Amino acid sequence: MHPSGATQEEQTSATRIAVAYPGRDGAHSAAACERLFPEGAELRPLASFLAVAEAAVAARVDFGVLPIESSLVGPVNETHDLLHELPLSIVGETVLRIRHCLVGVGSLPFEDIRVVRSHPVALDQCRKLLAAMPWATAMATASTAEAALEVAGAQTPGEAAIASERAARLHDLTVIQRDVGDHPEAYTRFVSVSTYTRLDGTDRDWRTAFWFVTDHSPGALHRAIEPFASDGIDLVQLVSRPIPNSPWRYRFDAVLAGHPLDPRVRHALAAVIARTRRLHVFGSYPAGAGPEDE
Repeated sequence: MHPSGATQEEQTSATRIAVAYPGRDGAHSAAACERLFPEGAELRPLASFLAVAEAAVAARVDFGVLPIESSLVGPVNETHDLLHELPLSIVGETVLRIRHCLVGVGSLPFEDIRVVRSHPVALDQCRKLLAAMPWATAMATASTAEAALEVAGAQTPGEAAIASERAARLHDLTVIQRDVGDHPEAYTRFVSVSTYTRLDGTDRDWRTAFWFVTDHSPGALHRAIEPFASDGIDLVQLVSRPIPNSPWRYRFDAVLAGHPLDPRVRHALAAVIARTRRLHVFGSYPAGAGPEDE
């Protein structure tokens, strides 16, 4: 629970809160903020994922919103690592359908494009488009909205961006092609993070996020997660990430379906703790609603 005793939803309705997200207005994260905080919030765009996380840790904002998983390219590693390194906890989630557009200044012919700017995840989700234009160079930006702003601001001939239609409208760019993603059904999961862990809502469909480290021995991972099967708990995500300064050693980030105070979940987590070197819960939140168009 928040120190005030209010849930995320109750805080939102009681006062106008501050929410940080990476990028600029027009970023997919901005749309996620609007869905996570439908009652309205003061949205503050920041330059990077790290800036959002640090603002939440320092209490300069009440919440940060970050992408954590793509249905096409998997986990967003930077978000996972920030949740491991900083004292933050996931307090909410939502899923957006992502529609990428190729945008540029004026009526830029497709064959005249020489540079395509976008966030690395968006570039990875548009491999077929980039393969169809081998004469163009892909350049990474901090966000899709930042890519649109850079193209609009530079007014450099031959530059385009992969961004949302919303970003194109904001920066007066022309949509050259719509739905340029490799797959028509592309979704991104976003999470809201703060410095407290929620324990309310035991009567709702719930998720518990945690990370753990096993011994470096054969069968260690199998032994660690076996209690979830024994207690009939669904492990909905399992991600491995390298441990800094420990070459070829990994931690595992996981999400289970259930509330941390549910007796079955508590029993399973206690068993996992006994079989691992370390375990830390970094999220307790209601399962997100169904996907919604960005």
